[in-house]
Amino acid sequence: MTRTRSSSEIRDASRRELVRALAVGGTATRTDLARATGLSAATVSNLVTELREDGLIADAGVDTGGAGRPTTVLRIDGEGGALLGIDVAETYIRAVVFDAALSEIAAANVDVDEAWDSTDRIADAVRHAVSQAMERSGRRPDDLLGTGLGLPGLTSADPRRTASTPAWATHIRDLEDRLRPHLPGPLVTANPLQAVGHSEVWFGTARGRSTAVVVNLGTGVGAGIIVEGRVLRGATRSAGEWGHTVLELDGRACRCGRRGCVEAYVGVPGIRQTLREIAETHDLLGLHQRDFVQGLGEAVDDPAVAETLARTARYLGIALSDIVAVLNPEVLTLTGWTAWALGDVLLPATRAALAERAPELTAARLALDVSPVRVNSVATGMAVLAFEQYLDTRALARRTRPRPDTPVAPALIVAAPTASAPQPVAG
Repeated sequence: MTRTRSSSEIRDASRRELVRALAVGGTATRTDLARATGLSAATVSNLVTELREDGLIADAGVDTGGAGRPTTVLRIDGEGGALLGIDVAETYIRAVVFDAALSEIAAANVDVDEAWDSTDRIADAVRHAVSQAMERSGRRPDDLLGTGLGLPGLTSADPRRTASTPAWATHIRDLEDRLRPHLPGPLVTANPLQAVGHSEVWFGTARGRSTAVVVNLGTGVGAGIIVEGRVLRGATRSAGEWGHTVLELDGRACRCGRRGCVEAYVGVPGIRQTLREIAETHDLLGLHQRDFVQGLGEAVDDPAVAETLARTARYLGIALSDIVAVLNPEVLTLTGWTAWALGDVLLPATRAALAERAPELTAARLALDVSPVRVNSVATGMAVLAFEQYLDTRALARRTRPRPDTPVAPALIVAAPTASAPQPVAG
């Protein structure tokens, strides 16, 4: 049974949709915004007034092209604040500072060695990346409307696992606790797969779609799932771990400690294993992950590489067919650094395997492509999540603020707290 949304939830969703339309479009009149969002003119006008008061919307000129009187063109005021998105991955950390219009201002990368086993070391690397990005941006910590921290999802602490995963990743909550006091701005945390989903909803192929799936391909793999226009988070906020569904019963060992997972075949270590099975001493096997993937893309005429890519595409298409059978999405999008490097090579055979395995009606009109969002989708998505949290928090403050003419009983007056850094909010 679908729960009926409250009027405040509907208004919050409308506010996010209006800001999203303006962030994507760059500039728009109120009429444009009503047309793009489906909101009434009165709702758009009221929300614009609120967002002006919060310093998020500014004038961008006047439109004199219509038959009627000139109308004001609006834009998001990039100087109205900043947002910080952090992607903590297994081989790198990337911190990106955006302005309030979600345009990238500055970024910093720190490479992560897969042999690192200390959460302290990873926490130091995150702080270093954040410090560099903030310094390069020229923004102060108190300029931040929010910070989004993307942390890896399912990992295994089972010492019996036969596949490797970074030791620090088995203590992800400890890492989060170590980072919280040191990150600026109100904090939201999320699984990177959900961050990827938000990035695609705002800027990619999932925009305006009711049901969509964004598949992230890299060291690990997973899916951002959009249902009824909203990114699915799940009961324990770990939805999207499609990489740990079974592709082959009792198949290859996976880093999660189980066998036969999708990730063990289409994650980068899995692709490396496929090449090793075909050509045990191939030169590409000695390269680090990103160089390995880049090398595959540059050696498609090599018979062993060609066979590796063909098998990988078939594994991927078959694994995607399960998503399609269960969710029946309107669009299916590949993203992540592996998809950007190999997507054009993999797509034809992946589409063929998907069409062969998915129920006919679900795959007949399904679009499968590489995402047009070719920036760090996790960092962008985490900034979007932080922005949405800020918008909702401002809206809540507005709803709970007493009216100027409403008397307040002395017993309800509470002393204002002393000035302190904004406290992080759990995602």
